[in-house]
Amino acid sequence: MKHFYLSLLLLCPITCINAQSLTVIEDYGGRSTSPYFDAIGIVPNASALSSALELSPTPAALHQPSQVSQQDESFVLPISSKRLTPGPVAPRIINAPGLLPFFLIGDDELSRKWLKERRSILREMGAFGLVVNVDSMDSLDQLRQLAPEITLSPTPGDDLAARLQLKHYPVLITATGIEQ
Repeated sequence: MKHFYLSLLLLCPITCINAQSLTVIEDYGGRSTSPYFDAIGIVPNASALSSALELSPTPAALHQPSQVSQQDESFVLPISSKRLTPGPVAPRIINAPGLLPFFLIGDDELSRKWLKERRSILREMGAFGLVVNVDSMDSLDQLRQLAPEITLSPTPGDDLAARLQLKHYPVLITATGIEQ
């Protein structure tokens, strides 16, 4: 037992001498994302970004059947985005590498027509839809029947509207542009 304690005492100075500071290989936090948004011409808004990150699904989750039941979705309805209304959207170029294509629609005639006309293109590009104005589960189901192979999720759109400087929908947002 004495030898054990003696060995332990002798090793302590060696351990202290050999102790080195940690080397950080990758740091995923603590840096502002503003330069990235400046590069694509989007106005920074910290609260919008944090809200969007909390609500953003992972890429793998976007192409799998939703685990959310209709009862769960009806709990968030109605969805009303005060900054967004149906109307024309001028196309513009953005530079957002890695951004998955998505679109914004509402429960209105313009959005229904837009979704019907573009559903095959949207499906081919793997786009998912955010329904930013919808009153009821029945209305959401009617939109889903227009494009059953595309994920449509009821989501408030005011933060996205502020971030992307949008006033109207329907609109498609990709890594390279915003267009109607």
